[in-house]
Amino acid sequence: QSRYFCIITNVKISAMPLNILQYESDIWSSADSLRSAGLKQSDFPKYMMPFFALRMVESRLIREHKRLSEEFGKTDNNTDEYIEYFKTIGLGYNDYVVRKDKKLSDICANDKTFESDFKEYLNAFDTETRHLLGVDKGNDEEKYLDISGVCGILRAKKILFSVVKGWSKIDLEPFDNSEITTLEEHIKRKWADISAETAGEQYTPDDIIGLISDIVASKIQDNEEFLTIYDPTCGGGNLLFGIEDKLSSKTSRPTKTYGMDWNSSLYALAKIESRFRIDSEIEYGNTLTETKFLDKAFDVIVANPPYGVDWKDYRKSIETDKTGRFVALPSISDGQLPFDQHIIYHLDNDGIAVVVNNGSSLFSGDAGSGESTIRKYFFDQDWVEAIIQMPTDEFFNTGIYTYLWMFNKNKPAERKDKIILIEGSSKYVPLKKSKGKKRREMSPDNRAEIIDALNRFEDNDFARVFDKWHFYYNKQAIMLTNVDSEGKFIEEKIKLKPTRITQTGEEGIFELSTFELTDSEGFTSSETLTLTERYERIIAPAINAFDYKENHLVIEANGKYYFFNKDEETIVETVHAPSENDTNGKRLGCGKIQIKSTLKKATKTTEAKYIVTVEIVPDLQKDYEIIAYSPNEDENKANIAAFMAKYLTRPFEYLDNTIGVEINFNKIFYQPEKLEAIQDILDELAVLENDLKTLEKNLNL
Repeated sequence: QSRYFCIITNVKISAMPLNILQYESDIWSSADSLRSAGLKQSDFPKYMMPFFALRMVESRLIREHKRLSEEFGKTDNNTDEYIEYFKTIGLGYNDYVVRKDKKLSDICANDKTFESDFKEYLNAFDTETRHLLGVDKGNDEEKYLDISGVCGILRAKKILFSVVKGWSKIDLEPFDNSEITTLEEHIKRKWADISAETAGEQYTPDDIIGLISDIVASKIQDNEEFLTIYDPTCGGGNLLFGIEDKLSSKTSRPTKTYGMDWNSSLYALAKIESRFRIDSEIEYGNTLTETKFLDKAFDVIVANPPYGVDWKDYRKSIETDKTGRFVALPSISDGQLPFDQHIIYHLDNDGIAVVVNNGSSLFSGDAGSGESTIRKYFFDQDWVEAIIQMPTDEFFNTGIYTYLWMFNKNKPAERKDKIILIEGSSKYVPLKKSKGKKRREMSPDNRAEIIDALNRFEDNDFARVFDKWHFYYNKQAIMLTNVDSEGKFIEEKIKLKPTRITQTGEEGIFELSTFELTDSEGFTSSETLTLTERYERIIAPAINAFDYKENHLVIEANGKYYFFNKDEETIVETVHAPSENDTNGKRLGCGKIQIKSTLKKATKTTEAKYIVTVEIVPDLQKDYEIIAYSPNEDENKANIAAFMAKYLTRPFEYLDNTIGVEINFNKIFYQPEKLEAIQDILDELAVLENDLKTLEKNLNL
């Protein structure tokens, strides 16, 4: 990330590197001014980004002014014609810069006229640039970078001149977009950990942009056909324009870029940059709820969507979306997979997409969940060609593992229904100096290894090729019937008309002997209660408190007694009143004792009444088993049956079978720690024992 300028002496020309990060100290000086004025550190990016954008747009205008004036043949006699020509190019305009050849640094040279000159300088920009910078916006207007609002606060704090003068020293003219966004990264990442605005934002470092561009370049043909590139979460444009620049150096294909973002200040930065590119279209809005590019399909899509950020604020719009983009929706807490579906929707039938995701997209959600259903949809359509694990500590404000998902809607025949997993977490070099949480980067050699593995599409020590079905699984739901110690169970429901229910528990003995309760019958009470009131206050609480397992519950019916023996987990029938866990009587099998009540409505000849009944029913338990999947239906059924025969000993019935998809990198690439040989351990212990004896002997001397 450097440019070179020449120092001409009497006898030689020497090249000295010019690195954009030389301006870091100037940026931190600006931060010192903000800090001294008592402004919150978490707000520092808000006060810096407008001036960063101002320097960027001025540098671009100066560069284009030099190029166009030479191209036009500008002279003192044709200045007006040149100005009109400049305005028609669509790059933006500032009369101070183009007509008067003045810069922001010239305005800051005189502190006495600064206020009026700076105001005139801002208003000298064309309408769209003023709109993006947020110059003199009304209360009801989108302020984007809100430079007027920021200047108002700095003016009140009496630091406006010092801050603007500091920024005027930063000359971005010699640098390209990739280098400029590197400086932008440093502004954002410095306070990323404490700025609420950066939650979920993951700036894509230049080395990852390099890898993504290498992946794309390896998949597209180098011809003269137009190449469309889209980033639905483009932020300030560093990934989108970085990919365009790198692809332009690798292929001869003309490009057009499209981007969209919901962060107003980052959108403004991308929009400003787009105006200085040959063919670029940037839109402002929420990608998941707005359809600015609905009619377009793109050759290349790249994205680093926000992760760990919920979509609850847009839930209604997404759930009622009519575009057909969303085949399923994940949990409300993570918006990555909706973005992935949006990307697939806009990917051309011959298109390539590379998307940065965190690990949750690989495995979150059970079979049948929104997350698993989305993964299954991608795999069913055979659009996933590769998933690449990145090193940790690769991004500026997170140290977690990240993954590149490579989607290809037109896989070569030999890769149909296959996917390669590349474990690239060890492919890095440590940075000499950390950049926030970024402590590592992928060198050109590291990236070349990954591209080689992707192109070879075969197993090696850090890559594995699988049939896509490897990641499918059956979640077979079953209804188990619990059995007693002898393997017996209640097969059919047994209905009883109880004459007495007795329960012995911690609070003593409770008996219920009234099972048809009417307005004129029931428990004696000093209160006058209706039927419903008596039931709700007396009978219902008693029934709800009955627990056939935890307490000694005995049902007396038809001259017999029924209870549950906890030790043998069986229902016992006996002709004598039993004691707790009585072993006498007939064992009916494992089952449940259910006490129910129903309301019989009054008729012309009978009163309304509640009737309490008892049923002994099978003890059923819903469960599921995870079983390997086969795309062959008959084979899959046979696999399930074989699994059940091998592992289940209780009676069961099949319920629904749900197919899930999950990718587990750790399981696939797990390397068990090599155990030391027993003899080596014994030898080490013998040495230690001898050392201890020697030490003890020396101590006794």
